[in-house]
Amino acid sequence: MGPLVYLGLMLVAAFLLQGLFGFIQIKNFSENYRIMRQQGRVLIGKNPKRFQSGTLLLLAIDQDGNIEEARIMKGVTVFVKFKPLPIMIGRNIADIATDYGTMMTVDRLTRGCILNAYRNFINFRTNQLAYEDLDTNTNIFAMPLLTQMKSGWYWITSKLQERTDMRRREP
Repeated sequence: MGPLVYLGLMLVAAFLLQGLFGFIQIKNFSENYRIMRQQGRVLIGKNPKRFQSGTLLLLAIDQDGNIEEARIMKGVTVFVKFKPLPIMIGRNIADIATDYGTMMTVDRLTRGCILNAYRNFINFRTNQLAYEDLDTNTNIFAMPLLTQMKSGWYWITSKLQERTDMRRREP
């Protein structure tokens, strides 16, 4: 077998591993969400990133927006798990989102999640939730590994096209 076959097999194996690890991460999210959902409403704040640490925040809240439990998942790899975020427990989501001092005690990615969760809370309370707020679909072709595979494929095909064009021009 040629080196291209081995390269293809490695890419397929990497794709399957990414899918398996993604499934494990989704299972972890579902488990945490289910546990928190038993307490009442759950606000989700997200701050997805492609090439840096993505962040997901789960907040169990009561009718008035008081936070009963908070968990955060932050990291680059699929091995990250939810961790408690005690700084938010017992406070109101509106108070946290508008308190500069509290917002400065957390990192930039967590701030983005808090603000996203607050926006979702306000949109829910005013019946103005947009489709994007509820959309849980993931474009599989936008995943980093597939994006790199596509760019590599386009690079290889462009080089082959250049080589073919050069051979056609030779007398």
